[in-house]
Amino acid sequence: QVQLAESGGGLVQAGGSLRVSCAASGGTMSIYGMGWFRQAPGKERAFVAGIGRSGGSIFADSVKGRFTISRDSAKNTVYLQMNTLKPEDTAVYHCAASRLGVFRTTSEYSYWGQGTQVTVSS
Repeated sequence: QVQLAESGGGLVQAGGSLRVSCAASGGTMSIYGMGWFRQAPGKERAFVAGIGRSGGSIFADSVKGRFTISRDSAKNTVYLQMNTLKPEDTAVYHCAASRLGVFRTTSEYSYWGQGTQVTVSS
């Protein structure tokens, strides 16, 4: 089975940048579609970005143009680069893996990381 571990979260001022990472073990990430989701207090877990097995990416409208997603096969790691951060980006960021591809909904993802906290101050 695949285990996912996020890292790189922290505190950043509005307008700043941060990169969070998701490292996989127990499997090869290249065969999975990978997604980033975030959950703020009192809110549902929401899709942020996804990258497919062939490298194509999709984004939530709220982050389009500000965030990018990438994958490093040699390191078995997927990254979420977050630029021009806003206070509303504050959330716990989770990565997830799907054997079916990349999706905007949570149900298709079989494996989830524990999450990393991202806090954006005004």
